[in-house]
Amino acid sequence: MAPKSVSAFLFPLSTPHNLTYFTPKFLRIYTKPSPILCKSQQTPTATTHSSVSTPDPDGTGAAAPSRGDQFLERQKSFEAAKLVMKEVKKSKRREKGKALKLNTAVASCYGCGAPLHTLDPDAPGFVDPDTYELKKRHRQLRTVLCGRCRLLSHGHMITAVGGNGGYSGGKQFVSADELREKLSHLRHEKALIVKLVDVVDFNGSFLARLRDLVGANPIILVVTKVDLLPRDTDLNCVGDWVVEATTKKKLSVLSVHLTSSKSLVGIAGVVSEIQKEKKGRDVYILGSANVGKSAFISALLKTMAHRDPAAAAARKYKPIQSAVPGTTLGPIQIDAFLGGGKLYDTPGVHLHHRQAAVVHSEDLPALAPRSRLKGQSFPNSKVASENGMAVKIQSNGLNGFSVFWGGLVRVDILKVLPETCLTFYGPKALQIHVVPTDKADEFYQKELGVLLTPPTGKERVQDWRGLELEQQLQVKFEEVERPASDVAISGLGWIAVEPVSKSLRRSDMNLEETIKELHLAVHVPKPVEVFLRPPLPVGKAGAEWYQYRELTEKEEELRPKWHY
Repeated sequence: MAPKSVSAFLFPLSTPHNLTYFTPKFLRIYTKPSPILCKSQQTPTATTHSSVSTPDPDGTGAAAPSRGDQFLERQKSFEAAKLVMKEVKKSKRREKGKALKLNTAVASCYGCGAPLHTLDPDAPGFVDPDTYELKKRHRQLRTVLCGRCRLLSHGHMITAVGGNGGYSGGKQFVSADELREKLSHLRHEKALIVKLVDVVDFNGSFLARLRDLVGANPIILVVTKVDLLPRDTDLNCVGDWVVEATTKKKLSVLSVHLTSSKSLVGIAGVVSEIQKEKKGRDVYILGSANVGKSAFISALLKTMAHRDPAAAAARKYKPIQSAVPGTTLGPIQIDAFLGGGKLYDTPGVHLHHRQAAVVHSEDLPALAPRSRLKGQSFPNSKVASENGMAVKIQSNGLNGFSVFWGGLVRVDILKVLPETCLTFYGPKALQIHVVPTDKADEFYQKELGVLLTPPTGKERVQDWRGLELEQQLQVKFEEVERPASDVAISGLGWIAVEPVSKSLRRSDMNLEETIKELHLAVHVPKPVEVFLRPPLPVGKAGAEWYQYRELTEKEEELRPKWHY
């Protein structure tokens, strides 16, 4: 009977519906818990009198977790998931930044940064196939200069950047937005930024919203081409003026340096500041197109070469210098520091509102001053006599006249004092002509491309869109002992507006009864911008009339220092 009862007992266990004939106590004795737990929800039937209890990992009865414990567990899970997703996003950003930066390590022309290739002879970065294979075999691709850079080094004007809103003047291979995108990784890098501004075109070359490009990285502001300022200019006054202008633009910088890449003025101070603030980070040279980045790097390496053998070696393969906007087409890595970190020459940021964006590539050299500026003032007895209008100008001043600055700028004098003087600071290649305003349109149509250049040549004149933009300016002033304001033309230079010229001032003048507002109309090509700014103190007279602003202790502490 025992075996039979045992078999009779074992058989019902194989069928779940027979479990109802046995007590739970008996089942606990003869059943073993399965190592794999599986929960299922079943609707209990009316015939069910007992059930099999499955071990619960969270406990049962008094050991079961309360609703509060379950809520806390879920919250902990959510917080952990948030942390994981945050780390994933950070790693993706780091990988994106690294990927963009790694692109600069691809074999590129050391003159312009364009990737080397053997496909299109007209495109930047082209190298003869035999030369490419030979250099590649010997691992010397970093010493290769592309065909375009060779032509640029011999004075040819070869454009490669389009999308500026102006006239292309040549075949375009890359857009200005694509060049700007190559700098986007700087927001995620730990770097030292050296920002360059052209003193002749301070407002036009000053990059707006720079923090969008470089993030929170520290910035050293370098003002280039100070050797072009008029003779006897006090650089202390210019340095204070630059700091004031930078503060108004709400850009926080470590320091301001006035430099000349040609005479090496101020370059040693920049080297010292870079060595002090670099701290093992990479150094990026940023600026708008044609601000002088490549020339500045050449001067920087020349100064550093005396003490740093790495900089001396890097001088052999330095970036190409050219008057063509967009000479540099990609980041150029330069091993200039012996103690770690790299120096990068970057593509110039193309600003559509500068004159270089609208003129033909062959006319670009005319926009670049090559020698010290010398202001041309009007009224001028020589110009008046040439045009046969000496009596009229002397009696009524410049009222009713228009002044042409080459074929790029026209200034209509609407309402000024008889003693008001305009002084033009810019490239000597642009001649200045004064005509009555009622004959200005006829004069422009007749002399464009002849007396009024650029543009030059019949073909360029036919494609020229003219001076489409007109900006009305109201120049207010309180003192007559100093210029009232500067009218800065983006990409060209500036016009100093002097309410009462010293040379024209009369002893019987009643200055208190004079008007305190001058009216001008400035015509420029579209989309060139015109800026009205405080006068830049240049020349011997600038040091006499310039006034330093009184600073509070807090302003003195936070204000960046200037060096030259």
